[in-house]
Amino acid sequence: MQYAAGVDIGSTQTKAVLMDLSRAIVARTVIPTGAHVIRAGRRALEAIVAEANVRPEEVEYVVGTGYGRYKVEAGDAQVTEISCHARGAQFIFPGTRTVIDMGGQDTKAIKTGPDGNVVDFCMNDKCAAGTGRFLAAAADVVGLTLEEIGEVSLKGTKPIRLTSVCTVFVESDIMNYLAQRKSVEDILAGVHQAIASRTIGLVRRVGVEDEVTFTGGVARNIGMVRALEEKLGTALNVGPDSHFMGALGAALFAVDKLMAASPRTSEIDASPVWSDG
Repeated sequence: MQYAAGVDIGSTQTKAVLMDLSRAIVARTVIPTGAHVIRAGRRALEAIVAEANVRPEEVEYVVGTGYGRYKVEAGDAQVTEISCHARGAQFIFPGTRTVIDMGGQDTKAIKTGPDGNVVDFCMNDKCAAGTGRFLAAAADVVGLTLEEIGEVSLKGTKPIRLTSVCTVFVESDIMNYLAQRKSVEDILAGVHQAIASRTIGLVRRVGVEDEVTFTGGVARNIGMVRALEEKLGTALNVGPDSHFMGALGAALFAVDKLMAASPRTSEIDASPVWSDG
């Protein structure tokens, strides 16, 4: 059998997706990126190969994406995360025309064509405001985990208004509200609404067109999904693979390369340089 893989090395997490040539997802994984980016890419590949119970040499093409895409040792090619998220979103939700990708360190708004190509994009990569890092900082202050704050935010009835969406100042801002005996639910509701407002401003710069698909790690946060839907006035496409869209898009590009090389796929160097074996 022949397989293709996509590896998305993000600032906080590394995702990998393994596909066969029919474009069926065979395996997926997510691990912390940590300080050793190259090791993270290698471990992610090892994990999907082990999960699928395939031989390393059967993975004949690997595409790297994300900020660490050039650190994927076995990477045969590199594709930007913007293109990969657009391609992955269109694959899972064919009607996608707008993509909101919210990760640990940046947020992107992407306008796509009917085939998943990128028509336009805008990104906030100069500051961590309105990203997963901002949410993590808020979670730390109120003593909850990142996984808990989304559900808790939905219980807020009187969302507070943040004076700043700067990650540096969010701690003091939230502590002031706690001192004023504002509820954690209302504080977190305000945090999610503030991020949603900032994100919608970004999206409107590229133009909002249905359908809107939410990708990236923050797509697992139900509070952020609801806050964005409220601001947009439309439902978001969110699914089990939303967190893996970048790696999924990279895997699709890898399959394209393998298919284009057929029937000469054996000429592709498939040496498993990432295998400890």
